[in-house]
Amino acid sequence: MNLPIAPPAFDATTGPRRQDRADLGADIGIGCALAFLEIAALAVVVGLWFLSGFNLDPAKTVRPDSLWGYLAVVGGIGAFAVVATAIAARARAFVTVVSQTVVALLVSLVLFGGYTAQSQEDAHCDTAASACHDGPSRR
Repeated sequence: MNLPIAPPAFDATTGPRRQDRADLGADIGIGCALAFLEIAALAVVVGLWFLSGFNLDPAKTVRPDSLWGYLAVVGGIGAFAVVATAIAARARAFVTVVSQTVVALLVSLVLFGGYTAQSQEDAHCDTAASACHDGPSRR
């Protein structure tokens, strides 16, 4: 008995559009590596800011550095993430696009929080200048 043969179903893994999309393994590797490196860079920047105000001498009061310089570096990391997102979107590397979008959102939150904290600190120092001086008062 001869049964009718159905035509082959559409196969998306062949044809001209298959070569347009990035390899999934490379996409996952690059997306994870970039996210790891950018989050590590954010941790280093935050750690350096924390160490700027860290002192083991209990008699000395040390104020941390202003956040503005550190926020500029964080903004650079965010700009890198946005550029990487655009390049990955053009290469159709969807995993990298998602990971870089998450990193860009994280950087945006850090920038907003740092801006808010430093603005409040600057406003506090403008209104109560005696509370924000760098050394002990000398009378």
